[in-house]
Amino acid sequence: MIETFICVLVLSVMAVEGQNEVYFQLENLSRADPPYKSVAALNCVILGCANIWDLDRAYQTFEAIGSSFGLTPDIHSYNALMYAFGKLKKTFEASRVFEHLTSLGIKPNAMSFSLLVDAHLINRDQKAALSVIEEMINAGFAPSKEILKKVRRRCIREMDYESNDQVESLARKFKIRMGTENRRDMLFNLAYNTEYA
Repeated sequence: MIETFICVLVLSVMAVEGQNEVYFQLENLSRADPPYKSVAALNCVILGCANIWDLDRAYQTFEAIGSSFGLTPDIHSYNALMYAFGKLKKTFEASRVFEHLTSLGIKPNAMSFSLLVDAHLINRDQKAALSVIEEMINAGFAPSKEILKKVRRRCIREMDYESNDQVESLARKFKIRMGTENRRDMLFNLAYNTEYA
């Protein structure tokens, strides 16, 4: 109950002061009698920090899960940290977090792969995103329609038709109907055509 309240509070406040207050409140609860410690609540703090672009606080909170709270980060902790790095175009760091969690023997879930794909797409690297999708398939997960659409969109905008063909091949393999993006393409082309008018 209190965990849900704290998560809602963190994600709704969206201010640095609110993030700090919730973090310190969790620290105080961990020293209470009986102590209350929750990895899920700390994961919410990490996500809240990522949403306000505070990467330092997100990383400090991740580190505090083990050092201050004496808990073990779970897959959602690593996903929250990858989300924070990916959002700030720190693809190398997001990849390092992914490598670290796999080296610890933690099995990545579909969200882990999706976040890594997003991190590569933010940096306009559709080839790396496709290689992550291949890893995802080898791990036993199927890419979602949304992931494939994002990669296809990036391929088209970067005029990488070879990678676009790979995306189409994956869509056929997993029986995903991609559809067209005529409206989105019209808006994209309109935005670029008006710059030269």
